Amino acid sequence: MSFESLGLAPALLRALAEQGYAEPTPIQAGAIPPVLEGRDVLAAAQTGTGKTAAFALPLLQRMSQGRETQTRRPRALVLTPTRELAAQVHENLRDYGKHLRVSSTTIFGGVGMGPQVQVLRRGVDVVIATPGRLIDHMQQRSVDLSGIEVLVLDEADRMLDMGFLPAIRRILGALPKQRQTLLFSATFAPPIKALALDFMRDPREVSVTPPNTVAPLVSHRVHPVDASRKRDLLLHLLSQDSRRQSLVFSRTKHGADKLVKFLEVSGMRAAAIHGNKSQNARTRALSDFKSGRVTVLVATDIAARGIDIDQLPIVINHDLPMVAEDYVHRIGRTGRAGAEGLAVSLVSHDESGLLRDIRKLLDQDIAITDVAGYEPSAPLRLDAGAPRPKQGQRQSSAPRPARGGNGHGGQPAHGRTGGNRGGNGAAAAANGNNAGRSRGRRRGGRGQGAGQAH
Repeated sequence: MSFESLGLAPALLRALAEQGYAEPTPIQAGAIPPVLEGRDVLAAAQTGTGKTAAFALPLLQRMSQGRETQTRRPRALVLTPTRELAAQVHENLRDYGKHLRVSSTTIFGGVGMGPQVQVLRRGVDVVIATPGRLIDHMQQRSVDLSGIEVLVLDEADRMLDMGFLPAIRRILGALPKQRQTLLFSATFAPPIKALALDFMRDPREVSVTPPNTVAPLVSHRVHPVDASRKRDLLLHLLSQDSRRQSLVFSRTKHGADKLVKFLEVSGMRAAAIHGNKSQNARTRALSDFKSGRVTVLVATDIAARGIDIDQLPIVINHDLPMVAEDYVHRIGRTGRAGAEGLAVSLVSHDESGLLRDIRKLLDQDIAITDVAGYEPSAPLRLDAGAPRPKQGQRQSSAPRPARGGNGHGGQPAHGRTGGNRGGNGAAAAANGNNAGRSRGRRRGGRGQGAGQAH
């Protein structure tokens, strides 16, 4: 099958050819035709399957046709859970639409509203937004959603997991009833199905991967190690090829910063990306990593959504995620586009239960090998009573201080920390707002680019 056979416009085919794309991925082949027909589409696709192009290409084709002459109200709205993913979608729209006259902009927190208001006043075809900041604009009447023809919910499962459902329903209430709706999610979990039934019209279902599958070319490896020696082992592994781009996951934002300082002192070119970083800092870190100026990027789960590199060779879990599904999303950054990938996890004794959860989810064994000189003082346990960190517990990579000292940990994980769903507080935090930084998030979800609205 070719992109030509899907009915895409010549300008889009030209842009795809210039970027070296010859054949559509399964999700693109399944979703693009019904989207071009104007159907509502409910699509299940993991990160790394080409899902953005599955909605971006037909969206651009529609936006290039039938443009209003009297007003430049937005005609399409793409909702994403994080500002990184919003910026990545924006970047992809510009790449695919380089030979079309379709304008797009991003609306997310962490940056001033002034420039966003100016762009909206000048007029734009496509708005890519996070729910919290979009509602800010709705309240200030700086965005007119009455002309929306197409709504896209990207990574809808993550938005529900982050407590955005009330915000989504509020936004839906401001949109025209007659519109095309596209919903992309990692799974067709019951909450997603329920959401789709609420506001979609006879959606065509497209599913190309079963839930919680991993790329077949990814090799999984576990190195047991004492928590106090984790970062030394990390440095040892990174030093084996200091030019190799490596993505390292930390459970906490504070822990990510501490790791970067340690690696920089040790001579590595490293940067951190997480929710406490300013948007400019996050943009710079991603840009430096993609260009190779930084070889090690330390990220928390949500912030990693902007990392979209076809040939990323390795992902290292300095800390295992508290929820097994996040392991799948983390390692989805490697083993893309037919390339081999490596997923390495540094696992301390108290994370044994988390490793057991991951093995059960993947339904496969993961090779467990000691690294000479870093053997743990206690073996990992994989039985039903295997220990696990408590929700929100700080994972230390240095010896535990005496009572009254300052621990190495940090703020609660930028992922699930137990407690309540987090509601609008979690939504605000995800959009970079300073108020209401509730870090609780409901169990069961997942955390793309750079750039300010322009």
